[in-house]
Amino acid sequence: MVDQIALSRRSFLRTFPIASLALWQIGAAAGRGEAARFREPAAVPYEHSDDTLLDKLERAAFVFFWEQAHGETGQVRDRASAIGEERRREASIAATGFGLTALCIADSREYARSGEIALRVRQTLRFLKDKLHHEHGFFYHFIDFATGERAWNSEVSPIDTSLLLCGVLTARQHFADAEIQDLATAIYERVDWPWMLNRGQTFAMAWRPGEGFSKGRWSHYCELMMMYLLALGSPTQPVPSATWKAWKRPRVKFQDFEYISGHDPLFVHQYSHAWFDFRHKRDDYADYFENSVTATKAHKQFCLSLRGRFPDYSEHLWGITASDSPHGYEVWGGPPRLGRLDGSVVPCAAAGSLPFLYRECVDVLRTIRERYGRAWSKYGFVDAFNPLTNWYSSDVLGIDLGISMLMAENQRSGFVWNTFMKNKEAQRGMERAGFRASSG
Repeated sequence: MVDQIALSRRSFLRTFPIASLALWQIGAAAGRGEAARFREPAAVPYEHSDDTLLDKLERAAFVFFWEQAHGETGQVRDRASAIGEERRREASIAATGFGLTALCIADSREYARSGEIALRVRQTLRFLKDKLHHEHGFFYHFIDFATGERAWNSEVSPIDTSLLLCGVLTARQHFADAEIQDLATAIYERVDWPWMLNRGQTFAMAWRPGEGFSKGRWSHYCELMMMYLLALGSPTQPVPSATWKAWKRPRVKFQDFEYISGHDPLFVHQYSHAWFDFRHKRDDYADYFENSVTATKAHKQFCLSLRGRFPDYSEHLWGITASDSPHGYEVWGGPPRLGRLDGSVVPCAAAGSLPFLYRECVDVLRTIRERYGRAWSKYGFVDAFNPLTNWYSSDVLGIDLGISMLMAENQRSGFVWNTFMKNKEAQRGMERAGFRASSG
């Protein structure tokens, strides 16, 4: 999984502004244990309710998905300036998948006019169906948001296509619109899932023209569950049910916690759960919702274990997952320790885990709003910040705003779960994977 993140994100480094040497030296000093000079800023109490905070988070994220999507194609920029001024043209199909779901949430909460939202959804699906190049139904990870041309020599990505499809199928269920439903069905049903298996039992990690399939495979627990379930549920080109059992489920032990995980960031315990409702269900191996609860608890304790080096971490301020950093896009987190940790805080680590550990996660979001005003932007929380060095990311990322918005809404109402799980294909996928009611 770490290899795939590096594969997918290396292009970020081309556009991410590198911090000055002086700032990096400050961060390095903190990493050497010189951060004892850290003083917690005075708090300005956030007087609004938790629900109001989450609503503001969702409204702000919706503004990103509305403003940073192309007005005709609907493709969503991969990232944008936190103040909203943006000229970069690269879109991410994963961000577009989150964006389609965000439009459904916004429509249900009346954040904008329903007719305008439905029109944007139709435009997006028309482009995906009729104009965006695909390989056996799978899309390039990064594209030009206006033309759809491949960007950055990016890969045809089954996992990012799956994130897109989750948004497509959510829109199909939410909107009582025949064209939206027909377009969404056609986009999903043309995906040739067996092709991406490349004669194996697990999916190839990527495909590139002139190179073919990558050697790596989606073969151990991570955010891959959505991909396999979508493939199992396909009414046109499904994969054998044995593929669900083919990927490995390694176990991590940290302090008193033990759970299924690879050596991956926290988001791998969030993404599939944004759409598929794993609550009160299990397969032959695990209750994956409870597994994510345990993973979130372990991650919090991992952050607290670093307080000797990074005294900004506390019961009310923690959370690291793949994000921007002062030295570029960083795949970091733990346990076990991953990446060049420097005391940064990534808001979507807590926001994306709200349904798993609500009180602890919402306390983190409240703390950030109270103490770190620069961490809140036009589109919600900036991608990451470092209280030790006073560094704040200048950008927001579509996938990080997306997981924050979707999981906030699932915590508040269960809307995304309830809508997506109406898809008979999602139900079929879970049935073929062997899910049943959990006795726990």
